[in-house]
Order: sequence, then C-alpha cells, then structure tokens
Amino acid sequence: MIIKSLELKHFRNYETLTVDFDPGTNILYGDNAQGKTNVLEAVYLGGTTKSHRACKDKELIQFGYDESHIRIFTEKRKQQFQIDMHLKKNRTKGIAVNRIPIKRAGELFGILNIVSFSPEDLNIIKNGPSERRHFMDLELCQLDKIYLDHLAKYNKILNQRNKLLKDIFFKPDLVNTLSVWDAQLVRYGSKIIESRREFVGRLNEIVNRIHRSISGGREDMLLSYDPNIQENLFEKELERVRTKDLKSGQTTTGPHRDDMSFSIHGIDIRKFGSQGQQRTCALSLKLSEIELVKTVTKETPVLLLDDVLSELDSNRQNYLLENISGTQTIITCTGLDELIRSRFAMNRVFKVVCGNVIRE
Repeated sequence: MIIKSLELKHFRNYETLTVDFDPGTNILYGDNAQGKTNVLEAVYLGGTTKSHRACKDKELIQFGYDESHIRIFTEKRKQQFQIDMHLKKNRTKGIAVNRIPIKRAGELFGILNIVSFSPEDLNIIKNGPSERRHFMDLELCQLDKIYLDHLAKYNKILNQRNKLLKDIFFKPDLVNTLSVWDAQLVRYGSKIIESRREFVGRLNEIVNRIHRSISGGREDMLLSYDPNIQENLFEKELERVRTKDLKSGQTTTGPHRDDMSFSIHGIDIRKFGSQGQQRTCALSLKLSEIELVKTVTKETPVLLLDDVLSELDSNRQNYLLENISGTQTIITCTGLDELIRSRFAMNRVFKVVCGNVIRE
C-alpha cells in the first residue's frame, strides 16, 4: 500500500500543491510554521476523514476561501484508487472514491491504512483516558468497518439519551421512554467493549516483544484494557445508576468512559514511569500498531512521522528508523543533520518554504 501523489487546493497555507511520493522514505524539511505538518494532515484526512489535530473542517480551508480540495492517488494490491475530498465551510464534506461519491464517510476506511506518530502521541500514556479511547477507536475503525458502524450508532444514541436525561427534568413523564434508549445503548456498547478487548489483547501480544527489544531486554511491558463496565453487566448498571444519571443529566457508565493502562513489571507507567519510559511505551505502541495492521489487512500501512525524531533520543531514533524498512514513510523535520548522521536512507527529499514544497 503506497500513496503515489497528493494534490491540494486552498488547504491550510497551500494555494495549490502537487507532491509525488517515493514508495520508500520521503523527507519534508524546513523551518517551523512553513506547512510541513499540513501535508501530513491532508494525507491523514484523506485516509481517515479526520484531522489528527482534531480540527473542524472550516479551520482547514485557506483563509479567504469557502472550499478546499484534497486529492490522493494511492495503490493497493496493484489496484489504483483516487480519493477526492471536498471541504466546505458550512456544509458536510464530500468524498468520492474513483470519482464515485460515497454516501457515508465510513466507506473510505480501509482503502488507505495510515499510522501517524507525532509529538502529541508521546502524551498518549500520561494524558487523560479520552486520548487512549481515541487511539483505540481510530485504529479499530480503520481495521473493522463493523466497529465503525457500532461506534457511530452508540455515540448517536448516547447523545440522544443525554438529551433525554436533561429533558426529563422539565417533563418527568418522559422517564418512561428511557428504557428504549438503554436497550440500544447496551446493544451497541457491548459490541464496542468486546471489540476493544480483542484489539488490546492482540496488540499486547506484539507490544511486549517490541518494548523488550527497545529496552535491551530489561523491561516487560503489559498493555491492559480497562473497561468502565463489563458487557454482561452493562444493562443492570444502567438501571442501578439511573437516579445518578437523572441528577447529572448525563450517562455515567459505558464504553465512552473506558481506558487503557500500561505497566512495566507491575508498575503503572502513567503514574510512576519516567519520561523516558513513557516515550518508549508510546514508541512501542506505534510500532506494534504497524505490525497489527500488516497482520489484519495483509498490507503495510503508510507511516507518518511528524517531527517526532527530535523528541526521541538517539537509541530510540535508531530503533524506529531500523524498523520501518519496507514501509512507505513521510517524515517531517526541521533539518537533515540527524538523518545524515544516522546514515538514514532518504529516497526523496523536499524542502518546505512558505507553503511551497520543493523537491531536491
């Protein structure tokens, strides 16, 4: 699986842009605030419909314009795909695959598998549970369209149930309709819990091996799924906390409150790990993500490294660079010195200056 080229129009700081990528390693270098990350953001958006910066569509459109376009040409199993994405300030984005409009954004998932690694991902270990749920959801949505459907339905029902909880305060008779939403929440929430448990279990089999290698065999890492509620207890728990939910006006139990934990020799890394251990855990997690995608899809994902090398010490840099051979990689950095010193293979190099990408 490779991205052959990217075309942008009125996206972020790019008036227009066309970039042809090498199947190997592509380097985008230049000073900060020149547009390097914007290229990676467009690629990620084109593959997942989401920005890894969690921005609204209107924020991605170049200032002074009402629309933006992204076009990606990709190749998968010798089959060519053209992904077109049309961003609009005040309307839902339009997406077409091979010039055929798709009705649901979920139909795009699986055409282009992407693993993104940025400095923000180094915080996935120590920040709040929402980031870890976001990690699980993004990867599962790329690997499993059924999960994507379950997640979308669960979130919709959750929002409707929360609205009903607030409405009941003013119209108490509506409480009789709550059980209808509870049943649907349990139906899709249980599937989400089941899928997340399986995903974390499979990932855990890979991540410890990688982590032991990075740490020189000194550390064993355990990745655990921490569900807010077990699927077989979800229905009873909703009944038990109903009074609490009515008082707070929100649903206080369910997979929307799940978490993951990381431990080394039984020690919780989020609470007690050093910064170095936390970064090694994050790196191990991302590398295991690549391997899991290969196992599930039988395809190698495209890897995006957004200025992450500067955040890693030389040992972690070397391990990362040594283990991405055979993976199309797009790397952003401020300079080439580190890569040259590491004798890192650079198949194609681009300099980014003020929204211009110049091949060298």
